[in-house]
Amino acid sequence: MTRRPAPSDKFSFGLWTIGWQARDQFGDATRAPLDPVHAVHQLAELGAWGITFHDDDLVPFGSTAAERDDILTRFRAALDATGLVVPMVTTNTFTHPIFKDGAFTSNRRDVRRYGLRKVLRNVDLAADLGAQTFVMWGGREGAEYDGVKDQRAALDRYREGIDTVASYIKSQGYDLRIAIEPKPNEPRGDILLPTVGHALGFIAQLEHGDIVGLNPEVGHEQMAGLNYTSGIAQALWSDKLFHIDLNGQRSIKYDQDLCFGHGDLLSAFFTVDLVENGFLSGGPRYEGPRHFDYKPSRTEDYDGVWASAAANMSTYLLLKDRAAAYRADPEVQAAIAASRVLELAEPTMAPGETLADLLADHTAYEDVDPDAVAEAGYAFVALNQLAVEHALGAR
Repeated sequence: MTRRPAPSDKFSFGLWTIGWQARDQFGDATRAPLDPVHAVHQLAELGAWGITFHDDDLVPFGSTAAERDDILTRFRAALDATGLVVPMVTTNTFTHPIFKDGAFTSNRRDVRRYGLRKVLRNVDLAADLGAQTFVMWGGREGAEYDGVKDQRAALDRYREGIDTVASYIKSQGYDLRIAIEPKPNEPRGDILLPTVGHALGFIAQLEHGDIVGLNPEVGHEQMAGLNYTSGIAQALWSDKLFHIDLNGQRSIKYDQDLCFGHGDLLSAFFTVDLVENGFLSGGPRYEGPRHFDYKPSRTEDYDGVWASAAANMSTYLLLKDRAAAYRADPEVQAAIAASRVLELAEPTMAPGETLADLLADHTAYEDVDPDAVAEAGYAFVALNQLAVEHALGAR
């Protein structure tokens, strides 16, 4: 039995997750709309720390100024009453038909200008609510056909858009960073910046890349057949892991958005281990929200919605406990030593050693018996079995 979640766990949920009405391409909604104020109170009761939203999740697209003010007044009052915070805000440039060819990379210049203004307006709201991260998912920034996009121009326009938003954040003095959220496909056939690696390469080309990082999502990386834990590890190593989206995914298929841990459980275990305990060799740590971007199954009523929200937090806390026990286990420490895991942190070149020194060192090459060295095993299976046993609570 896990302990009850607490604000110190920094669990947050997207309003679009618990508020998803379960409409999909093949069926109508199975749940009624959710009042954001009710969502705030219910999440607080479950022990969550924060709530996030797209602009259109909270204030429906096309709302009048008076309607917007009324919604925000009620929402702020709920935050004040519960103590819930808004650590992240994101923007919707994918639902309305105007964005059917993207926002920042639409072939139409008037659409790009409209999209930029919509994003900048929501940056102001994010800053006003105290958010520290502004997530940008380019769900429509892509194409179905290779011949319809000039890729050089598309990346130029994407860079122009992100740099413009980042420049605006700096000019306003906002304590806000941008986090790009990669995804390979869906709803477009192919989406620009499909993976962590693509996004890191793109950020390196930005003028204001110092305040632009990543928001990797479990399912998005696994949809491309990639390892999520490795992806966030590289983002963390690059000092670009600004936010994370946790959910579950089972293999390469559509974006399932299952509860965290309801897909690849062992991968979830190592994700929690990295987030909570850091690299084995030390180094940078992730200190941001443990954010759940999932969708309660279409089969569930609202009792099931809140049960699924609780399930995300419960699974995370279970895996956190298991990961702590794994790190502390003397057998695991011995297996780590046997597998030479920590030896990887030792520089290949000795301190002060030059290339000439390496070339002159016969013990590095000439005196090595490759066949003899190759005979030794690494004992990786034994180490991984210990992780499996800890993840399953057998130790």
